[in-house]
Amino acid sequence: MPLQNKRAVLSAVLLCGALLALLGLATAGHARRADAQQADVERGRYLVEEVAKCAECHTPRDAAGNLDMHQWLQGAPIWIMPVKPIQNWADHVPALAGLPSFTQEQMERVLEKGIGPENEALRPPMHTYHMTPADAKAIIAYLKSLPTEKH
Repeated sequence: MPLQNKRAVLSAVLLCGALLALLGLATAGHARRADAQQADVERGRYLVEEVAKCAECHTPRDAAGNLDMHQWLQGAPIWIMPVKPIQNWADHVPALAGLPSFTQEQMERVLEKGIGPENEALRPPMHTYHMTPADAKAIIAYLKSLPTEKH
């Protein structure tokens, strides 16, 4: 094979190798982002389900009073009442699964500042949270990962 052809073949091999390396870097970067996103979702699941216990109010209950797992975080009527009347007591809570009623910024404001989506005071019995931005981000990632409706 003439020297010029050998150089062309070598150049093509090097170019293919460089392209494969770039593809590998892009794939690795995507995998790292996916791993980080999955870590946020898992942390958010933990915070929602084990710490804040959001399902206790935001998931409907069946006739026996148990959480209806088929309607996880789909919004529900408030089942608890204060001993003494409290002004502005909510009678229904919104769906959280998929965050159908909130923008990212509104949910961050609720979680980080304890201020409602329209800059209003949160209605009791909703707790006022002052979460870190990282915890709020994780909770939002988890809630967005859930389907908005279950049938």
